Amino acid sequence: MRTKIEIAEEFAPREALNEARSFFLVGIGGAGMSGLARMLRSRGFEVRGTDSTASDVTRELERLGVQVQIGHTGAWIRPGDALILSDAIDLNLSPEVQAAREKGVPLFRRSQLLGWLLKGLKLVAVTGTHGKTTTTAMLGSALKAAGLDPLIVVGAEVPDFGSAVVEGKGPVAVVEACEAYDSFHDLDPDLVVLTNLEPDHLDFHGDWDQLRESVVRFASRIRPGGALVYSERDFGAREVAERVSVSLVPYSADQVQRADLRTPGAHNRENAAGAWAAAQALGADPERALEGIAQFSGAQRRLQVLREGEVTVIDDYAHHPTEIRASLQALRERYPERRIVVVFQPHLYSRTRDFLSEFAPALSEADFIVLTDIYPAREDPLPGISSARILEQITRPARYVPCRFLLPRMVRSWVRPGDVVVGMGAGNIDAFAPEFLNELDRGGATRVVVLGGGDSAEREVSKHSARAIAGALRRRGYEVWERDMSELLLGSGHLTEFVGPERPDLAFLAVHGTHAEDGAIQGLLELLHLPYTGSGIQASALAMDKALTKQILASHSIRVPHGIALAPGEFLDVDRVLFPCVVKPNAQGSTVGLRFVDFPQDLEAAVAYARQFGETLLIEEKIEGMEISVPIHRGQALPPVEIVPKTGQYDFASKYLPGATEEIVPARLPEGVLQESQRIARAAHHALGCRGATRVDMIVRGTELVVLEVNTLPGMTATSLLPNSAQSAGIDFDELCHQMAQEALSARVEA
Repeated sequence: MRTKIEIAEEFAPREALNEARSFFLVGIGGAGMSGLARMLRSRGFEVRGTDSTASDVTRELERLGVQVQIGHTGAWIRPGDALILSDAIDLNLSPEVQAAREKGVPLFRRSQLLGWLLKGLKLVAVTGTHGKTTTTAMLGSALKAAGLDPLIVVGAEVPDFGSAVVEGKGPVAVVEACEAYDSFHDLDPDLVVLTNLEPDHLDFHGDWDQLRESVVRFASRIRPGGALVYSERDFGAREVAERVSVSLVPYSADQVQRADLRTPGAHNRENAAGAWAAAQALGADPERALEGIAQFSGAQRRLQVLREGEVTVIDDYAHHPTEIRASLQALRERYPERRIVVVFQPHLYSRTRDFLSEFAPALSEADFIVLTDIYPAREDPLPGISSARILEQITRPARYVPCRFLLPRMVRSWVRPGDVVVGMGAGNIDAFAPEFLNELDRGGATRVVVLGGGDSAEREVSKHSARAIAGALRRRGYEVWERDMSELLLGSGHLTEFVGPERPDLAFLAVHGTHAEDGAIQGLLELLHLPYTGSGIQASALAMDKALTKQILASHSIRVPHGIALAPGEFLDVDRVLFPCVVKPNAQGSTVGLRFVDFPQDLEAAVAYARQFGETLLIEEKIEGMEISVPIHRGQALPPVEIVPKTGQYDFASKYLPGATEEIVPARLPEGVLQESQRIARAAHHALGCRGATRVDMIVRGTELVVLEVNTLPGMTATSLLPNSAQSAGIDFDELCHQMAQEALSARVEA
């Protein structure tokens, strides 16, 4: 956005363009700038420019001989250039502006260049708060149909024209003239079409009176023999007409009622009337001109239909309450029986503040409204101004998605067959509709990324789990790729494959230990909004903290071992310890760093060993009895597994070395004890708020069941307990992985 001080002090006078030897356009890939680049090139000027990203437009300009640099550096600016800027360029932040100042290169507004290029032509300027783009393009279509071959400059791409600029050879130029930052004062009009006028852009104009007087000054510059063509139904346009001393040509939509327009809506009939009135004022044949208007199919982002189908997708530029209402009424006219879903991004904090009470009633013309955060342009946030304020006032079903990048997937989850979905606004919401189409087209096999490895002591075990899971899912028809999240984060740092239309549908977690079972990786996946298997952040963190888990389970009347927690650096009071005991890190896998201690003299060494894996330790009573593990899958307890290590102690080696431990399913226990162990496992699972598959480890002492811990990401290797238990329940490994994946996907959909 441009300020009045910048306009007065930073830009050279338009006449200084006469001295330019070459032109450098910042943002050359935009609709307006690319059109000017084509005009300059066709007139034999040297043209260079820069844009943030390459596009079909920049590549076409290069084919025409325009030099385009991708990325803003200022390195290409040379003495003798004229630096051309749109009003969106921040003079204090632009590298090109900085380079121009250092090299004595003058700055010019885009509108100054346009006015300079149009010297000598009969200029028709279309202005107003709403409808400028469509009316300009309609008038151009009318004059083309009437054989007048006009030069046409529109502020958006026009599919009927093939671009935003038509280099006609006739004496007439039709241009869109913006009132926002007084840029239309750089034009010398012979005819002005005023579509309407109401308060807008008050961040620049200050108030209605100053806005109206700016338009009056512009219309008063109409050259002798010209006229002001204005909407007689619009209050603001009538006020301007009453204040100018030029010929007046009023128009209204009634004048084109017989025309069968391709563009829907009452507002477009009004636009058509203005274009037709102007065409006749220029001497065009009325019938041929009206036919050209009727055949006009619309401009880019003006109720532009990107796809007609089971779900129709439309892109629209409406950003003022009046425009929103007009667009939604037009959609009702075109789709009277269908549900209208509008996805709206407010444009500017100042505009949102000025029309806060008007946005909600306008948006409520739709059936379902999705709001995202305000597009600020160059504005700083204003206290108390938020899209949430609009949402509070909407009377129809509505949702607020603060991050626009989430819009495609969220809207896809809310739409249903028959809906008409329109992305609406003047900011970067223009990316929504194409991205939403990509989201609709996501199909084929379910994409799963299996995350293994990690940075815990169980890294190698995790790799085995990941490999086994990936193989099972591929056999079940999933599209699978394997990744080590730690390598991604600490190596390349690239997470691009986890976002966008090609992202996975699900992350299957095969990682174990710290930064995996403690909620860390779950937190990252939550930020990426990527569904994953297993428990959420809170349950994972609780279960990994063994001391806290014991407190929670005890509060639910679940028996846990007696013991003490030893904080980092805390003095070890041997008198507090009951022997024999078990020493283990408080936040590691079930057997990582574990030591069995029978005698006090061996305790210090066990503590030192365990602290290699974590500073906070648990020293618990060693309960003699049968060790069992009860997996929970899809909310139900699977058959308990009896663990019989050949060494007599279930440590890391016994757990993971093939053949080191015998696993008996179901455990050799009385039926009543088996059922009680399953009940306790379910209770522990729910007490921690777990979801997905877990494993609850216990010791059976007689008929007493003591819970040791809860594992939220059970191992999935050839020696793992969960797959063995599932197998005994008739669920083979491939089916188990499939069920775990589907449960995670269903849980996210239901959420």
